Amino acid sequence: MATACVVTASLTLLPLAHSTSEKAPDRAAQRVVTAASAAAEDCSEPEASLPPSTADGPTIERIKARKKLIVGVDQNSYRWGYRDPESNQLQGFDIDLARAIANDILGSPDAIIFLAIPTNQRVPALEKGTVDLVVRTMTINCARIDQVAFSTAYFQAGQQVLAPKGSSITGRDASLAGKRVCTAEGSTAYEALKEKSFGAIYQDKNDGKPGDEDLLTVPNQLDCLVRLQLGEVDAVVTDNALAAGQAAQDPTVELTGKPFTTEYYGVAAKLGNDDLVRRVNAVLVGYRAGGDNSPWMTSYRKWLAAGLPGITAPPPAKYRNG
Repeated sequence: MATACVVTASLTLLPLAHSTSEKAPDRAAQRVVTAASAAAEDCSEPEASLPPSTADGPTIERIKARKKLIVGVDQNSYRWGYRDPESNQLQGFDIDLARAIANDILGSPDAIIFLAIPTNQRVPALEKGTVDLVVRTMTINCARIDQVAFSTAYFQAGQQVLAPKGSSITGRDASLAGKRVCTAEGSTAYEALKEKSFGAIYQDKNDGKPGDEDLLTVPNQLDCLVRLQLGEVDAVVTDNALAAGQAAQDPTVELTGKPFTTEYYGVAAKLGNDDLVRRVNAVLVGYRAGGDNSPWMTSYRKWLAAGLPGITAPPPAKYRNG
């Protein structure tokens, strides 16, 4: 299954006209990285983003000239971003949001190109200019704001353990000792286990090197569910928002314990593309508005309420100066 997902990514990440040059170092770009590094060092509220604006800037103008918004998404996360087997169309909570952004910038929710990207390719896809945005359950954190520019938070989640029903595993605790635990490479789940594993086996023998079997650290978190189904791992650690979708797909597994982190998903853009970040934040203002009848709540009820009940509103926006 891991091999199949890698093949899918290689087919969907087609060469496209980059929105930025890949030539000699750009001093302006270096200043952006320096500013981002300073922000990451003083990281008290990583989910605080630039104030919203509907003004066009250079990034928006390039998108309008192309007449398509290019968005990196998942096609394997049930209810978030997945391909419907009957219509063969991508759909889910993240897909709804991506279409709303395309509609605002280009006047049509269909003025969009979706590129399926693995978890560990979200940042590189932005850095290389392969995509304009990533809308793919991407957690905002202090390490990542040094790599990409985030919108305000559009969803709150937390890391949790997914295990077979009847398992002795009770959560992220001592019950993981000696257990094989799967995570997606480059995910916050992997970093959480790296920080404190409770004796879990969570790294492949050649993790990230030639010969890596992609058994415990995989390109896409759905591969972990396959490993669990095959009995090759004992548990999965991932966002509870994603794990709820996996449990809905497979009634033999369940979430155990409690979420052990609080995480916020954001729409990611390339560092320096501030006009696009501000525009996304302006879209999110309208997307959250309307209370129970807001586009956000409508999408939540359609895709997520069954697996993640009880959410009454999106997380509030936080802004920083700039």
